[in-house]
Amino acid sequence: MDYDCPLDVHCSYTRDQILVALDFMKPDTVREGVKYLEDKKTDLLFVTLNKSDNDYSPTTMYNDYSINSELFHWQSQSTITPESKTGQRYIHHRDMGTSVMIFVREYKSNKLGAAPYTFLGLADYVKSEGSKPMNVVWKLKKPIPAKYLRKTNQLTVG
Repeated sequence: MDYDCPLDVHCSYTRDQILVALDFMKPDTVREGVKYLEDKKTDLLFVTLNKSDNDYSPTTMYNDYSINSELFHWQSQSTITPESKTGQRYIHHRDMGTSVMIFVREYKSNKLGAAPYTFLGLADYVKSEGSKPMNVVWKLKKPIPAKYLRKTNQLTVG
């Protein structure tokens, strides 16, 4: 990352706070769960773990979860292929000099309205499979603390 990031890993922020902190001054124009900040060469991944049919369409019911404290499984938008410009940026982000930041929340809203996101930190591409959406495994630069791991891990044992 070629800029100072004012966001602290494992702290919680609203989507608008995240965008403004990274100098994107039109946060209300962002409707998707992904935002590429070209001037910062940074992809922001906004993940809601528990989605309800009322809030999300069938094409946005992505299956996102932590695999362990360092690996995170994420599904791209439903139109992204590995061959697309965006898919290539995800796969080759290190070679291209771009960064990936992952922000996670358990639910879309809470008692106070829109739920904030917890910044899991910077991540590096590990592997992907599939297309429309791509299933991507990211390796976090800092492990997920135990207090968040149970919330982000949706794999059941048994």
